[in-house]
Amino acid sequence: MFEGKKILITGGTGTLGQALTKNLLQKGVDTIRIFSRNENKQVEMEEKFSKYEKQLRFLIGDIRDLPRLTTALEDIDIVFHTAALKHVPVIEYNPFEAIKTNVLGTQNVIDACLHENVKIAACISTDKAVNPTNVMGATKSIAELYCQNVNSLSTDVVCVRFG
Repeated sequence: MFEGKKILITGGTGTLGQALTKNLLQKGVDTIRIFSRNENKQVEMEEKFSKYEKQLRFLIGDIRDLPRLTTALEDIDIVFHTAALKHVPVIEYNPFEAIKTNVLGTQNVIDACLHENVKIAACISTDKAVNPTNVMGATKSIAELYCQNVNSLSTDVVCVRFG
């Protein structure tokens, strides 16, 4: 399924993004683009995965920036959307930042995937999206609803939850 594919991982320098990268590199992918806004983590990850330098590309960007995201998705087959604000106490104090990233950022990812005819968009969610009791769960629940209601002939949009 992944052999020869071009993949983009949003939030690719995070724990999940790095684990996905490690796993996907063992599956014969053509290219993995790491899309994140953390320059320092990109440098550290590039060093960590230095033997795969021909397969990895690092792009500074934010899922809130639709034009940059659309450019990053050119010629991509599969997207793993792991970018999110996820620290509950921080989000409770900054709820509108969580809305901008977790809800509107997810909308940007899906809209850019549709625009670029990406084959599969896998959105990573959380068990906190079920009957949410905090801002993080609420924003991830709304993001899931958007993903579930996308009707597209070009892009399969799926959501998975981590608990």
